[in-house]
Amino acid sequence: MRRRPGSPFRFGDAAAFRAWREAKLAAYPRRAAELVVEVRDPRALRAAERTAIEERLRRANMAIYASRPRARAGKELARILGRQFGLERIDSNWLAGDDGVSRIAVREDATRGEFIPYTSRAIGWHTDGYYNPPERRIRAFILHCASSAAAGGESLLLDHELAYLALRERNPAWIRALMRPGAMTIPARADEAGVARAASSAAVFSIDARDGALHMRYTARTVSIGWARDAATAGAVACLADWLGERNPYALRLRLEAGMGVICNNVLHARTAFADAPERPRLLFRIRYLERARPRGCYQ
Repeated sequence: MRRRPGSPFRFGDAAAFRAWREAKLAAYPRRAAELVVEVRDPRALRAAERTAIEERLRRANMAIYASRPRARAGKELARILGRQFGLERIDSNWLAGDDGVSRIAVREDATRGEFIPYTSRAIGWHTDGYYNPPERRIRAFILHCASSAAAGGESLLLDHELAYLALRERNPAWIRALMRPGAMTIPARADEAGVARAASSAAVFSIDARDGALHMRYTARTVSIGWARDAATAGAVACLADWLGERNPYALRLRLEAGMGVICNNVLHARTAFADAPERPRLLFRIRYLERARPRGCYQ
């Protein structure tokens, strides 16, 4: 039988958890600027640039690259960047193009316009693909900015491991509740043809059996969400919403400008509302992956 890799997120080894906690809090960035890596060309990273991005992935499960804007290069740039970190398996969701890349911009059509990412409204805390079934977990994503908004549109980023840490320290029973397979259910989505997406039920926190990494499936939405009906789950959900809702000291805030992007292991993120310039609307390209961008030595 293959032995499971060690992980600080499994119960049973308090010493390992304490050691991870101390290292995590000591290394975690205090300002968004600490995540930024200046790169010459994201399509062909230099060794030092790649090492710098890996270091930030190790510290916070995310990094921000900043490069010179390149006309018409956003979609392919993001795909090539991902391959340099072992990201190959793209989740081709129904709103993405045939290549699995989503164009995130304000849309007025009925297909996309009803979904908040395709509007100028604020987006609450969530992880990507929270409605996906467990076999299609989104473990990483890249978000590349081709053009920024005229005003607003700031990104808020927060390592999901810190959400786990906050709940576990307050009440370990809350973590156990959110690790149950039926902790959170997303109801089925229907369209004129019938059921467009089946209901999806899974844990909020889960541990990857292959490498011991932590995955989070979450949305701060309060409608069209079903939670397990027990006191521990209710307490965990309320605490998490409060922890995210206050001015969280671990939330990193910045505005992506043209040529900048985020590569991350599906951390918690949100977006402020924005206003577009008619002549140059906000445009980002997003790719979701089924594997992690894991820096060497992480949880091994």
